[in-house]
Amino acid sequence: MNAITHTLQPLHDEIDLVEIVRGLWAAKFQIIGATLLCGGLALAYAFTVTPQYEVKSVLRPASLKDLDTLNSTGLYSLDPETALRRVGASLDSYDQRLAYFRENAELFEPLRAPGQSLEQNFERFNQNAFKILQPDLNKTDGLSGYVGLQLTYPADIDGVAILNGFVASAIKAEHDRVTSDLQSIIQNRLSKLDSQIAASRASYEAQKEAKIATLLEADALKKAQLNDELRALRQQLKARRDNRIAQLSEAIRIAGALNILKPTTPSALGEGARAASGSVIRTEVNNQQIPLYFMGTEALEAEREALQRRRSDDFTEPRIAQIAKELQLLAHNREVDVLKQRENEDLFLKKLAVWREEAARLQGLQLQVLDTKLVTIDQVAIEPFAPVKPRKALLLVIGLVLGGMLGVLFVLLRNLLKPQPRPV
Repeated sequence: MNAITHTLQPLHDEIDLVEIVRGLWAAKFQIIGATLLCGGLALAYAFTVTPQYEVKSVLRPASLKDLDTLNSTGLYSLDPETALRRVGASLDSYDQRLAYFRENAELFEPLRAPGQSLEQNFERFNQNAFKILQPDLNKTDGLSGYVGLQLTYPADIDGVAILNGFVASAIKAEHDRVTSDLQSIIQNRLSKLDSQIAASRASYEAQKEAKIATLLEADALKKAQLNDELRALRQQLKARRDNRIAQLSEAIRIAGALNILKPTTPSALGEGARAASGSVIRTEVNNQQIPLYFMGTEALEAEREALQRRRSDDFTEPRIAQIAKELQLLAHNREVDVLKQRENEDLFLKKLAVWREEAARLQGLQLQVLDTKLVTIDQVAIEPFAPVKPRKALLLVIGLVLGGMLGVLFVLLRNLLKPQPRPV
């Protein structure tokens, strides 16, 4: 009996598998119905759900010539790769996206949910809408780097306008930052130049005042020395005149004692009076100075009287006239007058022309960099041909497969739970 049981056991299992297949085939319409039902539900979902579209924009580094104007300023250095990374950071900036959302609220009007703030609406949209596109650093294919931005959006908003506008806004924002940085550098340089010019002017004024003071001091010293010399000369001349008057007075007394009225000589005085028998010519050779009293009282008194009446001895000394000339020249220092009468003193500042040229160059730099191109837009967003979500064919296939699996599972569970007849 046990042998018979073990022999029939494999046959019984094979009969069960066949029964399962038979049961499934018997319930084929139910399985097909479940498959069609799930497929229909999936297809209905695919047609009722809001379609999601996807657009992207790709940026690549600008050429060197586009940044040459900026780099040639000597104040700011920016290579194409750095410029691309900065624009990419601006594209990924939350603040930049929020600012664009606020400035273009009409583009996002269909996304606004009642009872939510502007920031809440933006946060809900920003979580899954934007995606930064970057090359895989592990793949070295020799291609140049790029930065892209992908936008996934529902059908009721203009995603192309949003993405292109935001990319342009991010590029402009980074361009404004570069311009602002350059302006700050230029303003700092201009402030430095202004400080240098102001310091140079102050130094010039101090040097000019010091030079004027030096010249006036030298003139004052020269005047004082000349006046001292003039007073000394006049005192010397007065003493000389007084000495002469004293000498004349003494000689007059001697001449009066000798009864010398007219100028004579010692030899003539020794001969006495002699009757003139004819013309007599005397010649006296003498290396000794004849005393003053031989001039006679008449000449001596006349000279003394003239000296006593004299009010000034200046004409007797040529140096006094020279001193008067020098004092007259020192009355007005023409160099000081010229220094004080300068109208445009900037012309005499050293390096002023160089500084002004540099200031003019710096002021013109801003206009030159306004058209600087930071990146190249390699691909702009265009209207997509079809939505990326939902994928109707994929949803239909998934619905049919899921419906078939559910139908089969339902039939199997039903057959499994169905009471089996007891064997006789």
